[in-house]
Amino acid sequence: MTNNAEQHIFFVDDEPKVRKAVGRTLEQLGSKVSCFACAADCLEQLRSTTCDLLITDVKMPEMDGIELLAEARRIAPWLLVLVITGYGDIPMAVKAVKAGALDFIEKPLDRQGFLSIVESILKRNALADSLLGKLLTRTEMKVLRFILKGKSNKEIARLRHRSIRTIEDHRSCIFRKFGVDNLVDLTKRAAGMGLVNLPENK
Repeated sequence: MTNNAEQHIFFVDDEPKVRKAVGRTLEQLGSKVSCFACAADCLEQLRSTTCDLLITDVKMPEMDGIELLAEARRIAPWLLVLVITGYGDIPMAVKAVKAGALDFIEKPLDRQGFLSIVESILKRNALADSLLGKLLTRTEMKVLRFILKGKSNKEIARLRHRSIRTIEDHRSCIFRKFGVDNLVDLTKRAAGMGLVNLPENK
């Protein structure tokens, strides 16, 4: 198994026995594991703690897995999410994937298969861009505002009195920090964070 000691997994399920069993299973990967009985507790923790992978059941009271996915991605747009579904409710799981989840796994969980999937995700995380999830600098925030307004690198360079190459570098860092490779995804993630209509002095 790869060294996952620095990675933190959040697991959400309203059934105590499932939380205990899955929590113990995930700990075998060497990662830190935090288990939550409801989406609200998970979201509260997510606002102050780094999470490398969120695994959630789809059917839960009050806030289901799809709603949790949407709220979690507003807090951390780059967050990887894996959903677990039972009762043969595949349509809901497919909806979760369309909403941004990496994949879904059906209950009952096959222990080894489940661990292999999570291991693969954590390994990919370990190799991920070191800039992913980093906060934007003040200058990058200004450049982001122009990007979201549809300005080209040349236009931004003129408005910012910088070279085109400098703007290209800023643009590259912004995309890497958001974990996207195209303007459509950047706009969606910026919108999820409330950054689309940035005021001029930001």
